Amino acid sequence: MTAFIYLASQSPRRSQLLTQIGVEHQLLLPDPHEDAEALEAVHGREAPARYVQRVTALKLDAAVERLKAQGLPAAPVLCADTTVALGGEILGKPATAKDAALILQQLSGQTHRVLTAVAVQKGRQRVTALSESWVRFAAMTPAQIKAYVATGEPMGKAGAYGVQGRAASHIEQIRGSYSGIMGLPLFETAALLRQLGVRC
Repeated sequence: MTAFIYLASQSPRRSQLLTQIGVEHQLLLPDPHEDAEALEAVHGREAPARYVQRVTALKLDAAVERLKAQGLPAAPVLCADTTVALGGEILGKPATAKDAALILQQLSGQTHRVLTAVAVQKGRQRVTALSESWVRFAAMTPAQIKAYVATGEPMGKAGAYGVQGRAASHIEQIRGSYSGIMGLPLFETAALLRQLGVRC
């Protein structure tokens, strides 16, 4: 059994979720010279599922190279990426408060998909999974959207909201994986880790 893994993610939520299932982990974050955001660029009319799996694979490639370059002890490396899709449209992270408000206007009163791809590599072996969930927002008034954006919570989050935060008061229904919507589907993640001999 492997004692610990590397988590190649800047998301504090993913770290908390791994801790929740008892997985010892160490952060393996991008160096300042790495352009991590460039990996998240959408290619044309890319399907959301294809997009999130491609981005996760690229992030894992970069993390595995980082591990080698830093000469760190060998251990499995985990990467994940989450995207929000309304129909076939990918709703990424808002760049500004105005962006966040526009995204939330689109989600208001609608059901959207949340897709989280997970990939883990140990040596030359790589295992992957995709979690798909559905979230329905109640209709939000302009004042409610403005108040939520003012909290700063939408920034840095796909779809401009965090399910575990204040947005929960506007979420009418969820189908699928709550932890997947947060950013790391625990059922799928635990299954992948067990395949690679990680205790969880």
